[in-house]
Amino acid sequence: MYIPIPLLRPQPDASLSLAAIPAMLLARLLTLLPFFTLPLPITSLSLAGPRQASVDSFVASESSIALAGVLANIGPDGAKCEGAASGVVLASPSTTSPDYDYEWIRDASLVNKLLIDRYTQGRDGSLQGTIESWISSMAIIQQVPNPSGNVSTGGLGEPKFNPDMTAFTGAWGRPQRDGPALRAIAMMTYASYKLGQGNTSYVQDVLWPSISLDLGYVAQNWNQTGFDLWEELDGSSFFTILSQFRALHQAAPFASQYEDSGTASAWAEQAGNILCFLQSFWDSSASYALANINLASTRSGLDANTVLASIHAFDPEAGCDAATFQPCSDKALANHKAVVDSFRGLYGLNSQYGPDQAVAIGRYQEDVYYNGNPWYLATLAAAEQLYASLYTWASQSSLTVTATSEPFFAQFLSSVAPGTYSASTSEYATITAGAKSMADGFVAIVQQYIGPAGGLSEQFDKSSGAPTSAVDLTWSYASFLTMADARAGLVPASWGASSATVPTGTCQPGPQPPMVQLTFVEDAKTTYGQNVFLTGSISQLSDWSTTDAVALSSASYPDWQVTVSVPAGATFQYKFIKVENGEVTWESDPNREYTAPSSGSATVNDTWR
Repeated sequence: MYIPIPLLRPQPDASLSLAAIPAMLLARLLTLLPFFTLPLPITSLSLAGPRQASVDSFVASESSIALAGVLANIGPDGAKCEGAASGVVLASPSTTSPDYDYEWIRDASLVNKLLIDRYTQGRDGSLQGTIESWISSMAIIQQVPNPSGNVSTGGLGEPKFNPDMTAFTGAWGRPQRDGPALRAIAMMTYASYKLGQGNTSYVQDVLWPSISLDLGYVAQNWNQTGFDLWEELDGSSFFTILSQFRALHQAAPFASQYEDSGTASAWAEQAGNILCFLQSFWDSSASYALANINLASTRSGLDANTVLASIHAFDPEAGCDAATFQPCSDKALANHKAVVDSFRGLYGLNSQYGPDQAVAIGRYQEDVYYNGNPWYLATLAAAEQLYASLYTWASQSSLTVTATSEPFFAQFLSSVAPGTYSASTSEYATITAGAKSMADGFVAIVQQYIGPAGGLSEQFDKSSGAPTSAVDLTWSYASFLTMADARAGLVPASWGASSATVPTGTCQPGPQPPMVQLTFVEDAKTTYGQNVFLTGSISQLSDWSTTDAVALSSASYPDWQVTVSVPAGATFQYKFIKVENGEVTWESDPNREYTAPSSGSATVNDTWR
């Protein structure tokens, strides 16, 4: 099927390393104690068996802190986002080491989906203005020309913007194709509420124009690669693909009302194609979902990416459906165990936990960013998936064990065998109690290593547990709140996942992008026997391969030349190499970058360096 197959940049970005400042455990406890609504004895922080009351009181007290943390980072009135435009959601107030003083479309959309759920469920009426300011700001940002293009040439895939809603023009991993899908999901959730209130004009005049743009982008571009949610790998990301499927599937009732029949039918067709493609991420031999495919990578594929994908696709009416990777599906549970187990021996602070207990979770085991630490949002996501599973099992009064999920359930009942266990059985009671205890264990880890005054940074040090990287990360706070909701059984509205079916037969490739002709001319002096080749980050440039690189002609030496068809509007990286008798010489850093025109042809002139 048509999926450009890029590979990793030959010279990956240098990873940051920041020495965490050790913090005494007693000092951390004393900082935390004033914020608990119930007396909290120090012994209750033992993570081997956290007391129910301790976790209950922590969730209750931290929830208000987390909501305040989210709102403090939303412009224009947030306490920690001075200068941010109305509705803009800053990732963090941190401006140096690292600089997160931007609005990421992914982060902002996930945050506003949380706020929309709270508002539409009648839990916080004060959020309406915040939500609608964000919706208005997104309509502006969609129209801002940026390095990924404009609104009609790929600009919707731009990952982040400045606090004043102007384009960020620095080098970055772009495009990132999850943003439009997540933004559409949040806005469609709000649209459903508005329609239920009879406010059709707001949906038609304000919401739908933005939603339609994003859905059109998803339908047209889902089968093209882009950077993952960690902004590091250029390929096909499980998190992105599942989000794209949800967006187009959730759109069906809206499309039939607000779009012509041809568009509605095309979106439905692409939703089926995406769901079909999603199944190819499953590694049946290892029993987990690969986080990224269609790229050259030495990583295992075990990544919190897939756990996050599952919780953000949770549909309380879809049961334990495996095709849509519902949290309690056998595949999602097997994946949960595989991801969690990959971190057990990775961090020094995880040595205190037993083989079937919760541990601190990071992004992926090969991570080196800030020396590769646990992340609060990843640890909370591991808890949230279990809480969502417990909700579904309770709703259907049973749980089912398959050969795929048996190792997951064996963590709580070693004698478990494949079969369905009703809520009246002792097996059900033992398993659900064990899953609840593990979920609370993840929360207790966050409880122990939380920052001063309940602050949630991006990461906590893998040895000392001290908070590190960006302070007051909005996504960390939002993750705490979605976890707390799942723990309390406050689930999001259904998005129709129960009606999704994987198309039979061969997966269809989806829409093909228009192509343009690029002529590359490289001024390069060579020795006898040397030849010049071109390779880069898209399939048309051989996905950084040196063995299958594109050969240039020396007919106009010292100018070497070749003409290649590439997707119109595509932004890609590339380099020239010299090859002699199999020996490869790369030109010097950095990688070159180019954005193809939207039509016609172009010549790219370079000189060997």
